[in-house]
Amino acid sequence: HGIGHMLGIDVHDCLAVAAEAATMPLEAGHVITVEPGVYLSPHDALVPAHLRGIGVRIEDDIIVTPDGHDNLTAALPRSSDAVERWLASR
Repeated sequence: HGIGHMLGIDVHDCLAVAAEAATMPLEAGHVITVEPGVYLSPHDALVPAHLRGIGVRIEDDIIVTPDGHDNLTAALPRSSDAVERWLASR
């Protein structure tokens, strides 16, 4: 998994797989994801057994504006406690 991709009508827009997407300048109206993650190998003996094979990722969806950017997902919960409260309320 990478650290992000273009976001469009088909979620993983066609620019995500185009070779030129990696060096293409972003323009106003483009939406990208920023989604760093940590993935623990299921086969790594250095990882505690109960954590092997899990992954954690948080995603922000960013729209490029004429004068900068806006985080479209800024209002979503981020801490584990906030996420658990949000899930429990559903």
